[in-house]
Amino acid sequence: MKTVVIIPAAGLGTRMASAQAAKPSKPPATKQFVELRGTPVLVHTLRKFASSPEVAEIFVPLRKSEIDSFRQRLEREEPEILRKKTVLLEGGEHRQQSVANALAAVSASAEDIVLVHDAVRPFVTEEIIHDVIAAAAKYGAAITGLPAVDTVKQVERTAEGAIVKATIPREKIVMAQTPQGFRYDVLKKAFDEAAADGMVGTDEASLVERSGHQVAVVMGSPRNIKITTPADLELAEFFMKR
Repeated sequence: MKTVVIIPAAGLGTRMASAQAAKPSKPPATKQFVELRGTPVLVHTLRKFASSPEVAEIFVPLRKSEIDSFRQRLEREEPEILRKKTVLLEGGEHRQQSVANALAAVSASAEDIVLVHDAVRPFVTEEIIHDVIAAAAKYGAAITGLPAVDTVKQVERTAEGAIVKATIPREKIVMAQTPQGFRYDVLKKAFDEAAADGMVGTDEASLVERSGHQVAVVMGSPRNIKITTPADLELAEFFMKR
């Protein structure tokens, strides 16, 4: 059994880019290429998986215009990432298409494990990676998640905002993180069915759930944050200092 990691990084990151656009001195970078202590967030993320002895291959869907320059940067500054059989390929218009493009390029057996991880979650730990791989091998599908600590409200959207319709018990809620892990055959089946039906899910697990397969949850970490706004970047800088 081998483990393959897909890190979709073709997104535009509009929330981060729009905030940066207010600084006229330089064009805005997409969130995965925003620098954290002089290094793109995506590179910090790739380092975590490149250093894992359990990971055999890494596939990174990017915008076509970014592939050559990013490969050159890795060759120049991060050769250890490329030694992990890292493949840079063209992504799609949205996350699901990017992951589908990577799946089409993966050579795997039914029992191999595929992890999908957000490009902008650079604080994932080796322990989390191991736990998701183990759970995916055991159950066929697993996500990283945290119990909800805030009160969760179900609302109805209105022209003025929203109206609370119900309070959802926190013990029934987890806040999903990544990596999400799946046996190759489970994930491929879910993606094929979604493509046939024109279905776009919110994450990979939602497609697997739709396909009728149960998804296990393993404990994530409050530090395993997704960097999507300038405030997230400030928190990431704080974590790096510590």
